[in-house]
Amino acid sequence: MGVLAGAGLLGYMLPALAGSRPVGFPRSPAPIWPGLRERLDVEGVTASGRGYALTFDDGPHARGTPAMLDILGRAGVTATFFLVGEQVQRDPALAREVRDRGHAIALHCHRHRNLLRLTPRQVREDILRALEQIESATGVSPGIYRPPYGILNSAALSFARGRGWRTLLWSHWGRDWEARASPESILASVTDGAGEGSVLLLHDADDYSASGSWERTAAALPRVLDVLASRGLRPTMP
Repeated sequence: MGVLAGAGLLGYMLPALAGSRPVGFPRSPAPIWPGLRERLDVEGVTASGRGYALTFDDGPHARGTPAMLDILGRAGVTATFFLVGEQVQRDPALAREVRDRGHAIALHCHRHRNLLRLTPRQVREDILRALEQIESATGVSPGIYRPPYGILNSAALSFARGRGWRTLLWSHWGRDWEARASPESILASVTDGAGEGSVLLLHDADDYSASGSWERTAAALPRVLDVLASRGLRPTMP
């Protein structure tokens, strides 16, 4: 099915094949994928290399998304929400609220599945269904794409490139989907080493992760924003 392979990339993908949750770009991706990231047009830092970009995956979620929106609103911070088509279909008004409150709309998937288990046709159909739902609900045509679990294959990369989309993973993550995650662990993980150009990954939903995980993310989020501000970092679009 045209899976992109290579010693470094295959090693990166093996956790997914073994059943554990895979990750996006490690904190220092260059030593692991020398040159490969650029050749594939896959990014893990802000376009300007400045500020930090806060991103949320897997929503919209009836409780998690409003909680994040309220916290971000009080802090005056904008973020990028990678929406899931089937969740948008369930609550299109909430997807519109994300847009109306000044946040960027990006595309994650329609159904949250590991692309390595899909045929190229299934990959394209999934992305197109997500695009249809997001455009219909929000009136926004996303220009940024992130695959489920951060796992890519050639079909997804080719589709995104053909549409002129940026494929954006992340540089820092909160591991907030895990049942063992706590507000303290999320704060430590997502801010550890975060600096100019960092792209931070959190989740505003628990449909594909540990039940109630969004609550711990919401508890951590104000402290995450405070730590980043204390470093002189400004929020920016990715």
